[in-house]
Amino acid sequence: MIDLHYWPTPNGHKVTLFLEEAGLEYRIHPVDIGKGAQFEPDFLAISPNNKMPAIVDHAPADAGAPQSVFESGAILLYLAEKTGRFLPADARGRTATLEWLFWQMAGLGPMTGQYGHFNVYAPEKIPYAIERYTKEVQRLLGVLDKRLAGRAFITGDDYTIADMAAYPWINVYDKAPLDLGPFPEVRRWQAAIAARPATQRAYALSKQVNPDAGKPMSEEEKALLFGQGPRPA
Repeated sequence: MIDLHYWPTPNGHKVTLFLEEAGLEYRIHPVDIGKGAQFEPDFLAISPNNKMPAIVDHAPADAGAPQSVFESGAILLYLAEKTGRFLPADARGRTATLEWLFWQMAGLGPMTGQYGHFNVYAPEKIPYAIERYTKEVQRLLGVLDKRLAGRAFITGDDYTIADMAAYPWINVYDKAPLDLGPFPEVRRWQAAIAARPATQRAYALSKQVNPDAGKPMSEEEKALLFGQGPRPA
């Protein structure tokens, strides 16, 4: 049994994508980041950076005490190694998968997050920031589009944790949609993943866990999410 501390965000979706594909038994513990649950002591004990997702594996490979893991990329790698799935066994395939996993963690995710912040959530429109992050996300989509040419998935014919990491970050923000027209390979790849039954099951959890998903955030929620500090006592 795996305890998944989760909220339906792109980083949260990465882990549910894996768990549903692998058919692992798990239970969700909602972490309502709009209400400050990420700052609760019990959660900080397993995710000291006060970010979700995080997992607790009650049946780790070493048969020892429950193993906690935080950071979505680390969780994907942990689960792939535990199950022997979605990570190539050969050295070159493994290296390529990790390259693109870390590319997402260091580039596509953070830059798309900043794009969303300045286009959707920032209290004032800052043209420089909007232009800066729009161009960077478009550049990264171009990198991905080129990589996917001639490949079903990011590292070849097989679906891997690199795909699970990148997919949730493609055109995340309904209020600030990106033009994917120039990226036909990204569109083809995105549609193929969206059609997978495990993807549909993973995303169906959004409304179950957070019925208010998609609704505008209150000022209090924005302060908790963007204020870089715990909720007031």
